[in-house]
Amino acid sequence: MTDKGTTRADPAARATRAWQRMLSGRRLDLLDPSPKDIEIEDIAHGLARVARWNGQTVGDHAFSVAQHALLVEEIATVMQPDLTRRWQLAALLHDAPEYVIGDLISPFKAAIGLDYKAFENKLLEAIYRRFGLPPSLPDRITMAIKAADRIAAFYEATQLAGFTDTEANRYFGVPRGVPATLRQRLGALDPAPVAIAQAEFLARFHELSQE
Repeated sequence: MTDKGTTRADPAARATRAWQRMLSGRRLDLLDPSPKDIEIEDIAHGLARVARWNGQTVGDHAFSVAQHALLVEEIATVMQPDLTRRWQLAALLHDAPEYVIGDLISPFKAAIGLDYKAFENKLLEAIYRRFGLPPSLPDRITMAIKAADRIAAFYEATQLAGFTDTEANRYFGVPRGVPATLRQRLGALDPAPVAIAQAEFLARFHELSQE
């Protein structure tokens, strides 16, 4: 007799697979991610295909996590002019784990609980190590990235996801101190095709990674 759903010809099916095969050929252990199995091309490929807001946005294309990452890095750079390239790179990669785990909306993350957050943080630490960043960022940098993330979320919510300003204010806070030129840019968000989002993310990564 065999267990339901398995065959004698496939005994490995009895074990739970805990790795993700990437297009680069890497196999990333999800329970114990190693920096050596992380490639920026895999990250860019994945993030450009993961939709923010569960895809519930206007336009012919999804607004991808790759575009969101670029937006957060841009906001952080404008709002904190003293950020070095190192910390700009940290901002660009702040949601990089989502190339593996997807972009769960905040209410669902809260429902899952802290175990999910611990898993996400472990993967982010491995990604930061892979690209020469400390696994734990200085508090000032963490706060700057979170502030930029909230500003991005406010404008994405109101421009793309159907939120009213009142709703967005309640959940993400009122954006303060945003320069006029940046407000203009944030008021004209445009979801991009996958190939463009992927290429722009990779280009910015390589720009920030240069010595």
